[in-house]
Amino acid sequence: MMNKIKTLVAAFMLISFASFAQSGDQPIKIGYTNVEYILMQMPESRQIESELKTTSTQYENQLKQKYADYEAKMQAYEKGAATMDKVVRADKEKELMDLQNSIQEMQRNAQASLQQREKSLVDPVIDRIDKAIKDVAKENGYTYVISNQALLAGPEDGDISPLVLKKLGVDPSKATAEQPAAAKPAPKPAISPSKTTPKKK
Repeated sequence: MMNKIKTLVAAFMLISFASFAQSGDQPIKIGYTNVEYILMQMPESRQIESELKTTSTQYENQLKQKYADYEAKMQAYEKGAATMDKVVRADKEKELMDLQNSIQEMQRNAQASLQQREKSLVDPVIDRIDKAIKDVAKENGYTYVISNQALLAGPEDGDISPLVLKKLGVDPSKATAEQPAAAKPAPKPAISPSKTTPKKK
């Protein structure tokens, strides 16, 4: 859904979700969940996706406009290059080069801006999920909670995802995404010029 979500979630999973001291006579109780799946069920995930899509579209439109300008100037150059004065031709080539560099810089800046915006939107939601997991673990006597992506086998009643969703105010019965939920890559506002600035003759 959102670019870098898997990276953010993977980093989050490196942290031990819950570890609560128990006396020696109490058995260890281990639960598991999927942070990415829980994230995809939350209303915030749809809001984040919508906001990122809107921002990405704005960047794409700006890039398309720049690229259309580049194409028009390239065509004009190619049409008149043979009859241009040497100084004029050099100036046109520099203009094309500068415009191409401007497009490439805008591509880089747009992608970096999208990634930063995504992180700023996703991090607070991940923090809420983290707290909910710890609360559920404590309330239900789980010694540890691990990611089900690292789980090879386990009982169905060890999955605390429904309890975490309920703690977050999401109805588990309405959760439709399959576990583990697959994140879709965020749209990249990248438009690469098909032509390069002609070399000076």
